[in-house]
Amino acid sequence: MASAGGPSRFVGTSVRPGSTASCFIHKDSVLPNGTPGAAAVQVRRHRNKARVGQAVRCAMATGKEQGAISTASSGDQKNGGLRGKLNKVVLAYSGGLDTSVIVPWLRENYGCEVVCFTADVGQGAIELEGLEKKAKASGACQLVVKDLKEEFVSEYIYPCLRAGAVYERKYLLGTSMARPVIAKAMVDVAKEVGADAVAHGCTGKGNDQVRFELTFYALNPELKVVAPWREWDITGREDAIEYAKKHNVPVPVSKKSIYSRDRNLWHLSHEGDILEDPANEPKEDMYMMSVAPENAPSEPEYLEIGIVAGVPVSINGRDLSPASLLTELNEIGGKHGIGRIDMVENRLVGMKSRGVYETPGGTIMAAAVRELEALTLDRDTMQCKDTLALKYAELVYAGRWFDPLRQSIDAFMENITSTTTGSVTLNLYKGSVNVTSRKSPYSLYREDISSFENGEIYNQADAEGFIRLYGLPTRVRAMLEKGI
Repeated sequence: MASAGGPSRFVGTSVRPGSTASCFIHKDSVLPNGTPGAAAVQVRRHRNKARVGQAVRCAMATGKEQGAISTASSGDQKNGGLRGKLNKVVLAYSGGLDTSVIVPWLRENYGCEVVCFTADVGQGAIELEGLEKKAKASGACQLVVKDLKEEFVSEYIYPCLRAGAVYERKYLLGTSMARPVIAKAMVDVAKEVGADAVAHGCTGKGNDQVRFELTFYALNPELKVVAPWREWDITGREDAIEYAKKHNVPVPVSKKSIYSRDRNLWHLSHEGDILEDPANEPKEDMYMMSVAPENAPSEPEYLEIGIVAGVPVSINGRDLSPASLLTELNEIGGKHGIGRIDMVENRLVGMKSRGVYETPGGTIMAAAVRELEALTLDRDTMQCKDTLALKYAELVYAGRWFDPLRQSIDAFMENITSTTTGSVTLNLYKGSVNVTSRKSPYSLYREDISSFENGEIYNQADAEGFIRLYGLPTRVRAMLEKGI
């Protein structure tokens, strides 16, 4: 390779984040074997960290070409870091140990300014306390916090609720829905502060890395993406603490949870520790949003949920904003032990994982909307909707929120639920949600038709001809088998 300060002869591409193989495209007009007029590709092995003089690592390009999307000459390295040069990076920041360590790591490895970004999606005030002080102590130049709660519920949760999206029969997509709203806000912040890159703290084993990065690609494909967990040598908490101490980063003193948790306004997820063995029953002290059903009140509570065009708008006649309505239902549902789910799911990256989810308010909402649809949708429409809901859930789970297919299905869902308006009364009791009443001005249910009493519209004698025609294929097959 060219020496530092000399002309660069290579364009660098990281073939796989965290890999020990990098691909360098030789730009000389003569190949090492003497063949002129073409570019040569040399593959060399290296130990994660690039030396001064190497080309900067690049994200994999999409489309027909899988080449480098950015380059940096060895002469740029004196103003950059160990891995290259970026100007300003927007980091998805929580204030925990991992993201606190990522700040100095980005500065050291990419010679960049770091703008920390935190989205308030209802994770709780305690998680937002002291973030600016923590961020700047870690070396960030700025902290940006945005309240996304109303947008999260109205623009992400409600479309999924209207669609009836449930992943693998149980999961109400709490984390899956939150990642695109956060990633979209990061793209907006990157534009506001003039950043040329974004970064996240997702591991290389999970779904979230895909959800973040597909959103980045969809909204600004020119942004570079840095995923430290796929690059660095840090392998666990002790390594992270050691790195923090070495770089004078205050280590968070809060007690480390034995569980990996993700909380937002829709749900709270729990993974790790004893849950990694699917045979283990979750411990009761793990739950944070709901009481055990057996410890819930002994008297049921009745709720009337008002619904307009497939989404909730009121509780017991009181109109509320989307976020306020969900917040109140979380409190009510949690009190009655509603919405606990324990499941083994198939991650997008190929492995199975076990998680426990608390979704009290969401469980109540889903039950109400589903029951109202029983009045307002005909059989074929409901079956088609249920079929598309499976694909919709799969797309959301896989991080394809901004995919044209999801958007097209969403347009269908919005149109088909335009008459799903009315109210549903629910009975909440010790972990169960039971429907006691459903009403809609667009109801397809007609008492004068459904009654066992004879009426003018439906003549029971007409059923004989219907059955003969409907059962004709069955009758013909039986005749064949019997030789008739």
